[in-house]
Amino acid sequence: MASTIAVPSPAVFQKPTAEAELVLRRNEELERELRESQRREERLAEELRRVRERLRAAEEAEERLCFELGELEAESLCQARDYHRRFADLAEQLARVQVGPAVIVER
Repeated sequence: MASTIAVPSPAVFQKPTAEAELVLRRNEELERELRESQRREERLAEELRRVRERLRAAEEAEERLCFELGELEAESLCQARDYHRRFADLAEQLARVQVGPAVIVER
């Protein structure tokens, strides 16, 4: 088999046609839009990363607040029980004083 060499036709070296120029311009426009789209995508990805970080921080803060709230509720319950117990003791003391022996004061 004999080897062949491809020789381009003279049409290849001719000035681009109007249609080819339109295709080239459209291609450049699409490449520019692609670059802009990639930049937008990068910005949105960075914004999403920041939002996720803020969300994580907010979730951690919520957990800490819930824990502290639980501790405060437990403490307030203990204080309420102590107050109720003290109130009952004072009421009992008052009842004993009122029912106790009558003291007659002579002048």
